[in-house]
Amino acid sequence: MYYIVETSKSFNQASADLESAVKHLGFGVLHVHDLGATLRGKGIVFSEECKVFEVCNPAQAAKVLSTDMRLNMALPCRISVYTEQGKTKIGLIKPMQMLSALSQDAALVEVAKEVEEKTIQMVDEAK
Repeated sequence: MYYIVETSKSFNQASADLESAVKHLGFGVLHVHDLGATLRGKGIVFSEECKVFEVCNPAQAAKVLSTDMRLNMALPCRISVYTEQGKTKIGLIKPMQMLSALSQDAALVEVAKEVEEKTIQMVDEAK
């Protein structure tokens, strides 16, 4: 269900490289949630780093939404760069498995397959 890789890059370098890979592969970064900074800003002791990148390909999103508007709750795709016990990792929840739990529509499964291939490629490029 998850695709997670470990990288020897720093958290900041992996984050920058993920953003470049997203753009290189025809997607856009809609927003980046810096969860580590948010938690620390609320006074919570949190030693790890975690950024969640919301990524989207408008054409693919339109296909999904025109088939089943309820799936807006599963969009956009999220790819995380985070640290865990001193190691930097990049990961995502695989779109095919997530979408197949929400819909059995064959056209949507094909879209999810294409998106999954691209998002895994983004992670691999950023690694």
